[in-house]
Amino acid sequence: MDAVAAFLPYFFQGIWVTLQIFVLGLALALVVAFLTGLGRMSPVRLIRWPCAVFIEVFRGTSAIVQLFWFFYALPLFLDIRLSPLLAGVLVLGLNQGSYAAEVVRGAVQSVPRTQWEAATALNMPKGTTLRKVILPQAFVGMLPPLGNVAIDLMKNTSLVSLVTVLDLTYRAQLIRATTGETTIIFGILVVVYLILTNAISLLRRTLERRMPAGLAYAPGKE
Repeated sequence: MDAVAAFLPYFFQGIWVTLQIFVLGLALALVVAFLTGLGRMSPVRLIRWPCAVFIEVFRGTSAIVQLFWFFYALPLFLDIRLSPLLAGVLVLGLNQGSYAAEVVRGAVQSVPRTQWEAATALNMPKGTTLRKVILPQAFVGMLPPLGNVAIDLMKNTSLVSLVTVLDLTYRAQLIRATTGETTIIFGILVVVYLILTNAISLLRRTLERRMPAGLAYAPGKE
């Protein structure tokens, strides 16, 4: 145990790396989710079809395979070399974004059609209708599943250890190899990930409690 305690500062430095990957990956995932989720509903085929293909490919293939492809295969096929951290953020953001895209699409489609019709009757442009009328109402419904996507993203940050990113999991493996203390090291790892995911759940529940039961567009409010 004393040998493990000596490595704890090094171990917890990995939390900072894991949090960086999580925040950057989540930001990318949200951008991807809204762009492809809304794009999949576009009446323009040249927009709708590529978005659908992207979503199905990234949802239908393993995140580990995607990570290895971005990190190991791209340099061979396209001579594109990504740093381990960048490869991890891109894969996690795109992978989780493909799942979140369906959340966005489903939430937007759940808003009553009468909201679109009322905005049209007011001669409101479609872009303004989507931004000021539909999305505020849809966000209420998409918040819980987006919280689950964020939790999955946090757990999947451990995958970046496979491409030598010095995150929480990779550092834990190095300490285990040095000290031979498997049970203690991975026990600490379980507790840390549990704390991080529960913090995300707490934030999600806090946002849900503060969110009104429904949102409606009020003319004149910006």
